[in-house]
Amino acid sequence: MVTSITNFGRNGVYDWVFQRVTAVVLALYTLFLVGFVLASPELDYQSWAALFASTWMRIFSLMAIFSLAIHAWIGLWIVVTDYLKSAAVRFSFQIILGAVTFVYLVWGIQTLWGL
Repeated sequence: MVTSITNFGRNGVYDWVFQRVTAVVLALYTLFLVGFVLASPELDYQSWAALFASTWMRIFSLMAIFSLAIHAWIGLWIVVTDYLKSAAVRFSFQIILGAVTFVYLVWGIQTLWGL
């Protein structure tokens, strides 16, 4: 039996909502970046740096980083609980995935904010 202790929300409905909201944030972020690149045929480092120097873009990027971490955690948790039946293996795998997700989250924040 899989308990709800290791998932992100309190139950499956919360996880479903989090998964959809984070997918929308990631889709908007991707569409914006693709649109920016397509609208800037002579894109250079200065314009790219200016985009990411603005506070609103940093906040939008931070939302995307957190959304990616939450989205990945929920998706991987579902896959792990569906396919790994041994509690010890599942728990170990979730610990590894949680650590990797946390490292990527911190790394993304450091890169974004230049800490």
